[in-house]
Amino acid sequence: MFQQIILRDLEKPKEVDVIKDIEWLGDSFGFCSGRDTERIASKVFQAILKDAAFKGATSSELISKSLNLAVQRVNYHLRSLIDSGFLYREKRRIFIRQGSIKSAVEEIRKDANRIFDNLSLIAEQIDNALGLKNRF
Repeated sequence: MFQQIILRDLEKPKEVDVIKDIEWLGDSFGFCSGRDTERIASKVFQAILKDAAFKGATSSELISKSLNLAVQRVNYHLRSLIDSGFLYREKRRIFIRQGSIKSAVEEIRKDANRIFDNLSLIAEQIDNALGLKNRF
């Protein structure tokens, strides 16, 4: 399974505001940043989370209609959310991984730990093969 995880250490919002918190979460994971001057990715992310919270799942068609965007544009932004492991798709329905935002974040943490464990193991084998000594 291909998985891309981007993490940014951004300052948390100072006040409780669910919209700003969702934007912060999306920016921290790299879902809603870059050249997106209209913040379409952020709007798509917010709409997905709200629909999934209210209905349990959503679809790119529903998001497209609610935001008045082309389905292709919604799917473009949806792809990074699925690639990160934050969301998953079953047929046409889109779900938050493990059913909640916190659970999805914890699952991504586990994924990252597995990736780093594998990197560390291979790095140690390369060190041993090259005769490099660990400073620790």
